[in-house]
Amino acid sequence: MLSTIRTGLLASALALVATCAFAQPKTVAEIAQYKGPDRQKIFEEGARREGKILIYATGTQADPVYKAFGEKYPFIKMEALKQDSSLITRRLLEEYNAGAFNADALQLNTTGLHPLLAAGVLQPYYSPEVAAFDPAVVEKNNHWVIDYESYLSLGYNTNLVSEADAPKTLDDLLDPKWKGKMAMPGTTTLANWIGAVLKEKDEAYLRKLGQQNIRIYEVSARAVANLIISGEVALSPAIYNSHVANSREASNAPIAWRALSGVYPTNDGAVIVSRAPHPFAAMLFVDFVLSQDGQKILQKLGYTSARKDLPGAQRPSKIYYLGDDPNYLQNYEKWIALGRQVFGSGKAP
Repeated sequence: MLSTIRTGLLASALALVATCAFAQPKTVAEIAQYKGPDRQKIFEEGARREGKILIYATGTQADPVYKAFGEKYPFIKMEALKQDSSLITRRLLEEYNAGAFNADALQLNTTGLHPLLAAGVLQPYYSPEVAAFDPAVVEKNNHWVIDYESYLSLGYNTNLVSEADAPKTLDDLLDPKWKGKMAMPGTTTLANWIGAVLKEKDEAYLRKLGQQNIRIYEVSARAVANLIISGEVALSPAIYNSHVANSREASNAPIAWRALSGVYPTNDGAVIVSRAPHPFAAMLFVDFVLSQDGQKILQKLGYTSARKDLPGAQRPSKIYYLGDDPNYLQNYEKWIALGRQVFGSGKAP
């Protein structure tokens, strides 16, 4: 009898320990770090109560990812605010300083994530999908995982420029035959392109390039790629290979890409913010983006995935991770100023 009682008490104690070990998470931090066996069930139940998610993103062609997420979780209303990386970083810092907590998750370039990390805006998280990624793309304290990369270099219209004739090096851009035929985006992309070029060339090179009457459009690199496809622009040294791959896949568009030298990568970190109003939905989104299904969609859009169980796209031989430099913000301001000096007169109407 005593033995039976002891056994019953032991079982009750073990059950209590198990219950305590996997107590249902309530705060953003608890939700983000939760590892219990009922994780998926709890997150879906929580997301149903929340009913929505707001993502701040820089991806100009990520709508297929959002659509697939919405189809998997139709009870979550999906909203995405898309802006340039620097604008999102500034916006989020201003919101947090004002006590306004709107965003749940981010899909943001690491150059924009570092200032947010320093300000304590980002929440480290656990996702079972992280184990499938190359550790090199996982932030050391698990604040983000890079879910894709894309590379910035030459894009050209194949109806206007032949493969043989297209520039093959940065110096080829100085050929007089390209004068007045090039364009570049004037957003963050231009500053980062200048930063990458200065890894191999000097300011004198950029000033010579400025004499080529390059048109500067205050639009995204995606929009400039569209101008190349339409034939309004013959070529641009600042186009992302993912935009080219996506356009060729979707419509066999007359656009091609090649790396002229070392490239700047735009990468995207999957992130949950520290004061997310809908943290359950945010974690389901992060899980989905990092999953095989999410990564396959991104690959189809032309992006490179670091998931080890998926075939990877070929990467350029030289990649300059400018955002990892602790002096990036100061350098960025210098690149912006230099870009205005060199290309300001070439702004498109």
